[in-house]
Amino acid sequence: MYRTIIRLSTGGEGDIVDVTPQVREAVRASGVSQGMVNVFVTGSTAAVTTIEYEQGVLSDLRRALSVMAPDTISYAHDSRWGDGNGRSHVKASLVGPSLSIPVEGGEPMLGTWQQVVLMEFDVRKSRDRSIVISVLP
Repeated sequence: MYRTIIRLSTGGEGDIVDVTPQVREAVRASGVSQGMVNVFVTGSTAAVTTIEYEQGVLSDLRRALSVMAPDTISYAHDSRWGDGNGRSHVKASLVGPSLSIPVEGGEPMLGTWQQVVLMEFDVRKSRDRSIVISVLP
């Protein structure tokens, strides 16, 4: 197994960062021709998924998540901890912290318009994030 950790800073709630180049590089560096790559973000207020990295669909995704976990309602988490990021935890749980992608020919099997993205949900202005990329034969 090959594992690497990438670190990046986000711009705060709603930021969506394309990490496809780093995932591709990890697969290449692993030397694995056929297998699986797992992408996992540490922390409970961020998530990873795949999407077409195009501003229209990114806006649509942000809007859809704001409907499911709006910033206009109260959250029990906020009442208990007072940090105001209850919706951040809910959104991150809905999307999920990890995803697995098959590897074929030394490349992740992503569709033409499919990119791997980190989604930042925390209400702070910026966050430092760690993404664990594991490649298995």
